[in-house]
Amino acid sequence: MNSFLLAFQLLTIIPISHSYIASDKQLGYSSLYYPLIGLFIGGILAIASVVLASIPVQIQAVVILMLWVLLTGGLHLDGLADCADAWVGGLASKQRSLEIMKDPASGPIAVVILILVLLLKWAIISHLLEQQNFIVLLITPMVGRLSILLLMLSTNYIRTGGMAEKLVENLPRTNAYFLSSVCMLIGLYYLGILAIGFMLLILFLIAYQAKNRLGGVTGDVYGAAVELVEVGVLLGAII
Repeated sequence: MNSFLLAFQLLTIIPISHSYIASDKQLGYSSLYYPLIGLFIGGILAIASVVLASIPVQIQAVVILMLWVLLTGGLHLDGLADCADAWVGGLASKQRSLEIMKDPASGPIAVVILILVLLLKWAIISHLLEQQNFIVLLITPMVGRLSILLLMLSTNYIRTGGMAEKLVENLPRTNAYFLSSVCMLIGLYYLGILAIGFMLLILFLIAYQAKNRLGGVTGDVYGAAVELVEVGVLLGAII
């Protein structure tokens, strides 16, 4: 339960009255709950879509997108913004790129990328609502958070110190592989092979670029992966 609550606190802004000191093992096991937290977020989005069915679709889509962002506190969007700035301003330098990722300020390229991603997301959500395709809204956040687990299993984490390093070091890999396989099968069944194909392609490109530029991934790369995978999966699903 501590591992689940730790994952819930990390990936959402919903307050829970539970305080504890997590062990390294509990930190590692908390990663296994990421897809479940995504499913919880998707459930809220799907329910909200049904509740808001009587208002114009474009307004529904805006509210759903706002919920999507606010439930996570913009955590993953922040990672995407940091990565966008680092890839442009880092000048192919590992050290410079990592320094930019730590800078809380966002440059013009980060703002542009965030606008484009959110605009595309809004357009796809509008289409899904018109088709009353709520299952895609339910499953997509789960698959998005599965991307963190897949990167943990496949790509080195390079920042030393802090909670994220302990998460990766103590990840129960056998359980994680099994859980990832189950979530992938769920994604294939409900979203289709093209959506999951887009997901795997995006993750491959992110891992490849991160290895070349940084030598591995960081927490910001995890966040960027969630946002880009979600958009890719949504696009693949409607195609």
